[in-house]
Amino acid sequence: MEFDTKTPPYSTSDTSSFAYISARDRWPVILTSAIDDLSRTLFEVTDDVKRKEGKKIVEKLAELKYELQHNRKLTPLENDGEADIADYNKELEARGGITWFGAPWLYTECYLYRRINVIFTLSTHWKTYDIFARQKMSTFKSSRPAVLELATKYKELIQQIDSGEGSQNKTPEQIEEAERLLFMEMCEICLWGNATDLSLLTSLTYEDIQKLQGAQARKAAEQNILINELPSAFKILNSARKSKSTSGERRVDIVLDNAGFELFVDLILAGYLLSAGLATTIVLHPKSLPWFVSDVLPKDFADLISALSDPQGFYSSPDEKGDPKANGNGEKPQPLSEKEIDELKFLFDQWSRFHEEGKLIIRPNRFWTMAGSYWRLPKEAPELLEDLKESELVIFKGDLNYRKLTGDAQWPTTTPFTTAIGPLGPSSGIRVLALRTCKADTVVGLPEGEDERIRALPGGGGEKERKWAWSGKWAVVSFSDGKACHLTRTRGSVVDSIRLRILVHKPLLVCLLLPDEDVTPTKHHLPSADRWTDRMPEPDP
Repeated sequence: MEFDTKTPPYSTSDTSSFAYISARDRWPVILTSAIDDLSRTLFEVTDDVKRKEGKKIVEKLAELKYELQHNRKLTPLENDGEADIADYNKELEARGGITWFGAPWLYTECYLYRRINVIFTLSTHWKTYDIFARQKMSTFKSSRPAVLELATKYKELIQQIDSGEGSQNKTPEQIEEAERLLFMEMCEICLWGNATDLSLLTSLTYEDIQKLQGAQARKAAEQNILINELPSAFKILNSARKSKSTSGERRVDIVLDNAGFELFVDLILAGYLLSAGLATTIVLHPKSLPWFVSDVLPKDFADLISALSDPQGFYSSPDEKGDPKANGNGEKPQPLSEKEIDELKFLFDQWSRFHEEGKLIIRPNRFWTMAGSYWRLPKEAPELLEDLKESELVIFKGDLNYRKLTGDAQWPTTTPFTTAIGPLGPSSGIRVLALRTCKADTVVGLPEGEDERIRALPGGGGEKERKWAWSGKWAVVSFSDGKACHLTRTRGSVVDSIRLRILVHKPLLVCLLLPDEDVTPTKHHLPSADRWTDRMPEPDP
C-alpha cells in the first residue's frame, strides 16, 4: 500500500463504476460456474474419499458466494504455505474491516481468486485442480474459424519471410515501411484476441464468440483504437535489430492475459517476432494459479500445443453436453480438410522447434498474482524487475495488467500513460507496451475532450458513467520508454525459467515443463500431466 499511487483507486462501493457492476453481477456468476464445473467433475470421480472432499469444496464455494452477495467482511486467508498469504492478510488488516461492496476493486478481486485457490490448495486430492480449465479449452474450440484463418495467413507469411519474397525489388525504405505495417497488424491481432476474456463473456454462445474474431471484425475495430503507439515500439525493435544484428540477445517479454484463443494469437505474435528477426528470444509470463477465470497457466500451453499436435482429433471430438460455448446446435463438427490440418501442424512444428532451441521460454512468477498494483514491483519483486530490464520490450496484455500498471486509480483520462504507471515509467529501465481492450473505468492518455465525446455516444454512459470503457469495444495501445534515460544495463539475479519442451514419442505426444537447463528425460521418468504444475520452480515474490 505504501508504494501505491496516492490517486484514489476505484471501489466496489461506487455504483457508477464497473467495479460495483463486477461485484454485484459478475462475481456471483463466476462462483456459480466454478461450483457447476466441480459438480460435473464429481460425477466422474470413483474414489469415495476424493468425492467427499470435492463435495466439501463445493460447500465452501457456496459459502463464499453467500458472503459476497450479503456484503460480509473479508476474512483473512488461511495459510496454504505460500509466502503471499502473509501479504494478502497484512493488507487486509491495514484496510480495516472492509466488506465486499466497500473495498478497493483491485485488491478485492485479487483476494476473491486467491481465496478460491486456497480452498483447493488446502485439500488433499484437489490441490492443482483448475475450475476454469474446461471453459478455456471450450472457448478455444469455439474459435475454430478464427484459428483456421490465422493459421492460413501465418504459414503464408512465414514462408514469405523465409524466402525473402516480400523484399524483392523494393528499396530499404519500402521494406522497412512494409515491416512496420506488418508489425502493427500482428500486434492489433494480438490486441483484439482479448475479446475472448472469459471472465466477461459469461453468457456468450458459439456464434457470439465467432463474431468477435476474424479479419473483418478486426478491420472494423481499428477505428476504435483510441491511442496507438505501436510505431514507437516497432522503432525500438527495428533499431535493436540493426545495431545487434550479429551478436547479442534481443529479447521481448509478454506478460500474458487469457488462455485459449488469446494465447494462440500471443504465440502467433511470438512466432512472427522470431521469424522476422525483431527478437531472438521471447519470454512469456503466465500466472501461477487459476486467476481471473481465463488467465494463462503453464499447463494451458501444454493443452494448446497438444490440441495443435492432433487438430483433427481436437476439433472433431464431440462437445460437452450443456456447454453454451459448444459448437452451435450439437451436431458433430465438420472434419478439417488436409490443408487445414497441414497449416495447424505447421504452427505445432515451428513453435515446438522454438521451444527446443530455447527461443520461446515460459517464466512464471508469484508476483503476477499478488493483490497490489505494479507500482509495487521495484520493492516487492526487485529480482523480477532486474530481469525485465534485460528485455528490449515488455508487452503487457489485457485489461487487468493495464489496471495494475496504472494502479487501477481514478486518474483524469488526460493523464499521460508515463505518469500513470509511476515507477515503471521514465528512467525505470524497462520499455512498457500495453495492449488493452478497455473493460474497466481506468483510462489514461486520451486527448482533451475524448472521454466526453465517447460518453455522449449511444451506450457511452453520459455524464454519470464511463460505460463505454466497460465493454471491450474500445482499445488503447500505450508505450513508455523507460530506457531513454537509463542507458546502462546491468545483469540482476536471473529469475528461474521454464521451457515447454515438446517431445514426440510416437504414437504418444508428451509435453514437459522443465527447468531451463538442458535436461533430456527418458520415457521411463516422464511426469504425468497432473504433475506439471507441481514441477514448476517458483521464485519467491
